[in-house]
Amino acid sequence: MKVMILGGGGREHTLAWKISQSPEVEEVASLPGNPGLSRYGPCLKGDPGNPTEVAALAREQGVDLVVVGPEAPLVVGVVDALEAEGILAFGPNREAAQLEGSKIYAKETMLEGDVPTADYVVFDDVMEAKKYVESRGCGLVVKADGLAAGKGAFVCDTAEETLQVIERLLVDRILGEAGDRILVEERLSGQEASVLALCDGKDFLTLEAAQDHKRAFDGDQGPNTGGMGAYSPTPIVSEAMKSEVADKVIRPTLDVMSARGCPFRGVLYAGLMLTDEGLSVLEFNVRFGDPEAQVIVPRMSSDLIPVLCACARRELGGANVEWSSKEALCVVMASGGYPGSYEKGFVIRGLEDAEGMEDVVVFQAGTALKGEKLISQGGRVLGVTGLGRSLAVAQDRAYQAVDRIRWEGAFCRRDIGWQAL
Repeated sequence: MKVMILGGGGREHTLAWKISQSPEVEEVASLPGNPGLSRYGPCLKGDPGNPTEVAALAREQGVDLVVVGPEAPLVVGVVDALEAEGILAFGPNREAAQLEGSKIYAKETMLEGDVPTADYVVFDDVMEAKKYVESRGCGLVVKADGLAAGKGAFVCDTAEETLQVIERLLVDRILGEAGDRILVEERLSGQEASVLALCDGKDFLTLEAAQDHKRAFDGDQGPNTGGMGAYSPTPIVSEAMKSEVADKVIRPTLDVMSARGCPFRGVLYAGLMLTDEGLSVLEFNVRFGDPEAQVIVPRMSSDLIPVLCACARRELGGANVEWSSKEALCVVMASGGYPGSYEKGFVIRGLEDAEGMEDVVVFQAGTALKGEKLISQGGRVLGVTGLGRSLAVAQDRAYQAVDRIRWEGAFCRRDIGWQAL
């Protein structure tokens, strides 16, 4: 079969790397792709955020399955357009994708399904929001309602900081339309973890848990990013905890969506806070995480394609995923200045040396070709994944590989996995 992957980041490179190993797959095309993805098939020209264009291109290319990587194409309805053309697509339709496209929609769904989550209030008026914060007199969490590329949540230490964030969102409009409405919610304390489930609208399959590192610098300091590294499994999510997530989070959410006449198919990603009072859902995503995919997918020892197709066909049933005994840790190498402004166009050296290491896979994200030279082209440039019999071994391999790669201004966190180690 011929598969097309929408997207051009590290998550998509990871999916292409795994899907290309399937004996059922002849070619993995990508739209728009990147130099790493080009190893598995052509990088197509077009707009992955234009549903009509994507469906026409998939039909023209004779694609059997489209796997959607990022959230933006899902939210604008690319799966709806593909299904209207009779093309198999892995991912939720436009309405179901609102679980990530709108934080308010997600919260309302959680409340309807009695899914544990933090208390919140919605605002679109800056004065009303400020009055609420002043009445609370403490640091809160402020979230933009719409998509913000992983940068729409602000964890504030003080009431003053909370007021400043509200001003930036509702007055300065730093996130544009995504911040037309905001949520102000109680700040929870505990450890964060991610549990993903493959869903076909009715049945689901829970994957191995992962833990992400959002802050830019060591010791969880600095601004939030799209993710500076991850590891899987995480000791804070036991088998009993996974069962609790399945029973209290995944199942009721799928039931609510079905009752609305909008069955959820694809990846339901639950971002969790594990507090002293129990688990609480921070957010839903509707696709594989990045960099969570870079540690979850390489640990899969079974073929991914049959499961993706079963979800898309609403036939997940008793399907299963087999797991390697190895653990995985991914270090994101980023451009200097990320997540703020950064320079690009620097030649990346040492990649082949790192890729030649045993139990190391380097996934490309923000890369491009200039002639025959690979250059940095984005904020998060590479995801360097190490595998090993323990997390400590995986961490050591990942950082050994990182130390072989260089370009001007490159940086990474040196403490990925610290919570577990």
